[in-house]
Amino acid sequence: MTVVPDGLCSVAEVDNLDKLLDKPPKLRVNIDRQRSCDERSLSSELVTNGHADAVHSPPGTARMSGLDAPGAPFAAGIDSHPYVVEAWAALRHSMVYFRGQPVGTIAASDNTEENLNYDQVFVRDFIPSGLAFLMHKEPEVVKNFILKTLRLQSWEKKIDRFHLGEGVMPASFKVLHDPVRNYETLMADFGESAIGRVAPVDSGFWWIILLRAYTKSTGDTSLAELPECQKGMRLILSLCLSEGFDTFPTLLCADGCCMIDRRMGVYGYPIEIQALFFMALRCALVLLKQDEEGKEFMERIVKRLHALSYHMRSYFWLDLKQLNDIYRYKTEEYSHTAVNKFNVMPDSLPEWIFDFMPSRGGYFIGNVSPARMDFRWFCLGNCVAILSSLATPEQSTAIMDLIEARWEELVGEMPLKVCYPAIESHEWKIITGCDPKNTRWSYHNGGSWPVLLWLLTAACIKTGRPHIARRAVELAESRLIKDSWPEYYDGKLGRYVGKQARKHQTWSVAGYLVAKLMLEDPSYLGMVALEEDRHVKPVLKRSNSWTC
Repeated sequence: MTVVPDGLCSVAEVDNLDKLLDKPPKLRVNIDRQRSCDERSLSSELVTNGHADAVHSPPGTARMSGLDAPGAPFAAGIDSHPYVVEAWAALRHSMVYFRGQPVGTIAASDNTEENLNYDQVFVRDFIPSGLAFLMHKEPEVVKNFILKTLRLQSWEKKIDRFHLGEGVMPASFKVLHDPVRNYETLMADFGESAIGRVAPVDSGFWWIILLRAYTKSTGDTSLAELPECQKGMRLILSLCLSEGFDTFPTLLCADGCCMIDRRMGVYGYPIEIQALFFMALRCALVLLKQDEEGKEFMERIVKRLHALSYHMRSYFWLDLKQLNDIYRYKTEEYSHTAVNKFNVMPDSLPEWIFDFMPSRGGYFIGNVSPARMDFRWFCLGNCVAILSSLATPEQSTAIMDLIEARWEELVGEMPLKVCYPAIESHEWKIITGCDPKNTRWSYHNGGSWPVLLWLLTAACIKTGRPHIARRAVELAESRLIKDSWPEYYDGKLGRYVGKQARKHQTWSVAGYLVAKLMLEDPSYLGMVALEEDRHVKPVLKRSNSWTC
């Protein structure tokens, strides 16, 4: 029996899920791509269950080079582009295998630095990798990833003496190989090993979004219809739809619970989580079966979507007019007719926001809670807001207007700023706790992250502005390969490779690939974008007394 450290999950029983895969998939036509899906039975894609202890892998198969890994031949078009060829080679080199099956990609393949947890498969990091493989008609690794992480979700999750919610998805997992027994197991991290010991709120949302992308891409509905997948979705939804003391439809979160996984003042109601929450709810709405349990959740989802869309579009949105309204706010208002609903102090408006806000343009600010508005720009949350149609068409256009108007600040010499502006001096000490990794214009504190290219590209295509994405991709191409695919860049313009950035960062590679593939074939956007839902009523136009 494999000994597993306390708080980590050995998954020798992962293959128990395979007994569910003995029926051929139900097929349906993928209208967007107009192609039939692969008719291989699901049972041929994973190891047959029943003899888990007898399943062995040849030595070294926990990770295989891309040259050794099975894969579809390159398609015509951009696959002959030298940068794309190199990117595919790097992505395949990052593949992780579990008992001969591809199950994900490691965070980074930088052999010059200590591994730490960069040799693990992260749920959020795998999303662009999974999308790249789906676009390249290689869905097997995505299906295996979905099923393996689903199995990990079902394991007991314990930090010290506290049990985490049943629906929590892991932040990451790792393949452990026993050379003596020639046997492999998985170990998962649900936050017990993370910096600050924070559970990943975004993992479950990304899992649902990837499941929908897989279904949309392949036309195979049978994976999402598996009882285990249906249960996994319901468990995730139960965590975020549960009743409590909340007065807002947004999710209350701890600092460091998402891509920004260190203390950066994003506690409360961060835009990244709210946008992913909205998108995951909409994806779940089309993935849940209309049985008794499914219908109950669908009703709860629709109610939450109505409330969440109104709240976000009303209170998180900032443009020139709303900025001027906040500037003129009265405080200490009491009653339901209050204009300044959150009692935000006008003096708390940061100096930079007045010059940053263009005449045309706007964005969803970082956070809104009692007496607090975080006016920082966060790229991921705003891009997902566009893709999920949390942003109205007018708001989506305004976000793109802002990016064009503030190109030097948000893109600079390397796309894209994870947030803007950086916090520094005394504010940096208070908010980050003097974090040496998040110094100004570095890492999560105003650093530039190439992985965000795919999100920007998708948002650009959805809003009819692919020229913005092409300009950003050309900027990235001028540096990424030469710099060995860094994790992030430092500096106000993103000019320098990050001081602690890992090289050969997989999601930097995958983010570039997905951006290139979508620009080549914009129909791929259907995997990651949702049209505006007619059931979600748009917010009414603001009047002079519009509230916040």
